[in-house]
Amino acid sequence: MSVIRESLGRVADSVYAKVFPTRYKEAHELSYWNGRVAAESVLHNEHYQFFYTEFFGLDLSFYQGKKILDIGCGPRGSLEWATEASERVGLDPLATEYLKMGASRHQMRYVDAPSEHIPFPDGHFDVVCSFNSLDHVGDLDLTTAEIKRVLKPSGLFLLITEINHPATACEPIVIKDVASVFADAFEIESLRTYEIGDQHDIYGQLRMNARFDEDDATDRPAIVAAKLVKRPG
Repeated sequence: MSVIRESLGRVADSVYAKVFPTRYKEAHELSYWNGRVAAESVLHNEHYQFFYTEFFGLDLSFYQGKKILDIGCGPRGSLEWATEASERVGLDPLATEYLKMGASRHQMRYVDAPSEHIPFPDGHFDVVCSFNSLDHVGDLDLTTAEIKRVLKPSGLFLLITEINHPATACEPIVIKDVASVFADAFEIESLRTYEIGDQHDIYGQLRMNARFDEDDATDRPAIVAAKLVKRPG
């Protein structure tokens, strides 16, 4: 009976994912973060500063007076380190739920909205970031259009994303070539590719500088870290 129940559960899960893809994805995201809250009690965010600064060759002082947007921010407080910024916004369709998890104690602002409809005017932000979130969105074309719209001319876009992975209900976007996605509006200042690793620990792989082995012809997922500048005009 347990085997039958498990089989029926998988079928029901699959049907739910197909019929209500957004709800399914959000339910899984919430389940993941509730699990992290249970494990950590208070969600830690000390690791973020390195990835916004040193990892991309930026000093902390670069962010002084800047307006920063983090797309798909999660509840950890990804921009808590940026105390000298003039505005620091975390955008996430689950932001209201994250506030209930403890994000309300953070100094950054959480905005409950999807990446396809960013509720800010054209050219509002100096820096837009998407760390481990671009392949989670519902519509890549709408999301990239919104990133281009809300970023100032000559503004900076920082991207960390998984590429070339099979589409799943929670990661429905398959990105093959980051450069082509943003080529119409951005100059690429740097682009690095890393192995995904057996543990699927994206930040861990970046810290270890586990660069993608170009000599290995195996078709496999990877991590891309890109620093892009929006063309003026």
